[in-house]
Amino acid sequence: MIGQMLDGRYRIDAPIARGGMSMVFRGVDTRLDRPVAIKVMDQKFAGDPQFLTRFEFEARAVAKLKHPSLVAVYDQGIDGDHPFLIMELVVGGTLRELLRERGPMPPHAVAAVAEPVLAAIGVAHHAGLVHRDVKPENVLISDAGEVKIADFGLVRAVAGSNMTSASVILGTAAYLSPEQVTDGNADARSDVYSFGLLIFEMLTGRTPFTGDTSLSIAYQRVEKDVPSPGALIEGVPPEFDALVARATAREPAHRYADAAEMAADLRRIARELDLPAYRVPAPKNSAEHASARFRAVAPATGATRVVADATTRLAADPPTRQVAGSPHTRVLTTARSRSEPPGYAEPVAPETYYPDYEYDNRSRSRRRVLIWASIVVALALILGVGGWYLGVERYSAVPAIAGMDTTTATTELQKAGFAATIRKKASDTIPVGGVVGTDPDAGARELKGSTVAVLVSSGKPRVPQFQPGQNVQTVDQAIRDAGLIPVDSGEKPSTAPEGSVAALEPSPGTALPANAQVKVFRSKGSVQVTLPDLSGKSSGDAKAALQSMGITVQDTRSQFDAHYQTDQVINTDPPSGTSVLSGTSVTLYVSNAVQVPDETGKSALDARADLESQGFKVKVDRVFSSEQGTVRVQSPSGGANVQPGSVIRLTVLPF
Repeated sequence: MIGQMLDGRYRIDAPIARGGMSMVFRGVDTRLDRPVAIKVMDQKFAGDPQFLTRFEFEARAVAKLKHPSLVAVYDQGIDGDHPFLIMELVVGGTLRELLRERGPMPPHAVAAVAEPVLAAIGVAHHAGLVHRDVKPENVLISDAGEVKIADFGLVRAVAGSNMTSASVILGTAAYLSPEQVTDGNADARSDVYSFGLLIFEMLTGRTPFTGDTSLSIAYQRVEKDVPSPGALIEGVPPEFDALVARATAREPAHRYADAAEMAADLRRIARELDLPAYRVPAPKNSAEHASARFRAVAPATGATRVVADATTRLAADPPTRQVAGSPHTRVLTTARSRSEPPGYAEPVAPETYYPDYEYDNRSRSRRRVLIWASIVVALALILGVGGWYLGVERYSAVPAIAGMDTTTATTELQKAGFAATIRKKASDTIPVGGVVGTDPDAGARELKGSTVAVLVSSGKPRVPQFQPGQNVQTVDQAIRDAGLIPVDSGEKPSTAPEGSVAALEPSPGTALPANAQVKVFRSKGSVQVTLPDLSGKSSGDAKAALQSMGITVQDTRSQFDAHYQTDQVINTDPPSGTSVLSGTSVTLYVSNAVQVPDETGKSALDARADLESQGFKVKVDRVFSSEQGTVRVQSPSGGANVQPGSVIRLTVLPF
């Protein structure tokens, strides 16, 4: 495809990378004269309408996202048998290439890579999108030190194709979450799991699970917890071990709710550890850099050639290969050993831990402190083994009790030396009354005799209660704790302080499916409004109209007025036309009038029974003494509005 023009606009210059479903090229948008990255999907997808529809939908969704660490999507289309995607060209390389060049990263370098990418994925999660394929190949690092995430939506588009096979799902098995392996489902927490594995690999230079096949690697994740990075390589702070442990919890409910929450925790850890700022270097020998040496030209003969850029000096003439179907096309490629494995190379030993990174005095001081602390501990062991032993014995690990019934779970905690208390927690998967887990989490070492909460499922999540004026972050966290997703829905008038929470929709207490969205409205403060005339409206419509203006209904009172039917608003207090501040409370006066049914023509017995069943009192005037007769006159007449319990007079004639 070198030298081809896609859609009459995008010229393909040189290959950058190849995958199981697509190939990425360096190219040029000839209309705007700018370099672009061109991802061309496999030809087999061109005849699949289901894939093409999903491909276009995902491209549109991703193109709407705005974040400096998201690779921009410029265009998409299909040219002949080639569905393609036009993206921002990141001049640099991938995180995979950087790890191959330099090996494991120190914590401050990991934070510099992970924080902007997590923030970008968090923006996508907030918009309802899930990446589904977080891995080092999709994290790009520019020569300017920018870190970006690519390929949002492609896995979902391919998964919707009629051509999809299990090999597509297991193609990146090293980074799949347990739920993706078992049932194929993925949400924001699945991306969190994959990113936890990515941080593990950056810290240690290897993935946590290995095996002979992709399937064996994937299923290890269902059955085993991810080990702590600090257990495999020296120098990893415990805070990073905890970050990886929470992100890679096998139960999705125990992970971060989304990438934004994980990014916030990573920023907190960076502050607590006082990690230095760091500019991430791009890999030197990247495929993107190699592709920049070549450009496509079209000589007078019409044949397409790929030649080395005149400004680039090559160390040696690279080998060439013939492009199938194009006898005049030759592609220059960089020499590469066939013995090089496609996966991760042997990790660099911890002693060579990024030799060109500058460690600050604080890091060296920490090592000295650790050395002296070890000496002190050794002396303490010699002088007082008994005291040390008693100190250790005071603590115990919280047992794993998820899935047990409440009685068994409480017994297990008591056996481990803890007091147990019961606390409700929403769950969309665990039946009501089943144990969801513990707080603190299973495995945490706690003081014996301390209280551990048994988290018992309360069923489907419910919108939490809140007080107008609460902090937005606090309410958002309460919504996440309930298993739901908060969505910023703008501002509305309210007496609550400006910027605080004014209202939630649906209202507090509403039961929703797990991960359903809850709209959070922020207060824009009080504004002057005029109470509208609500007379004749139903009480429900009147309340909705007032709430849209930021007015709350403090009380609803019944009042008789023959001019209004039941549940119709008669007036308000303050009355309509009054100018008030938004957030003011009003009282609605609602008609309690009842409509008299028309009983004329019915038998006296039937008429009496009908009226009394509706709460009316009945007085019958008979022309003759017998009640066997027909109602000829009724007062009040049918259709009149009267007070509840009014007397209805019936005149009965025997014919």
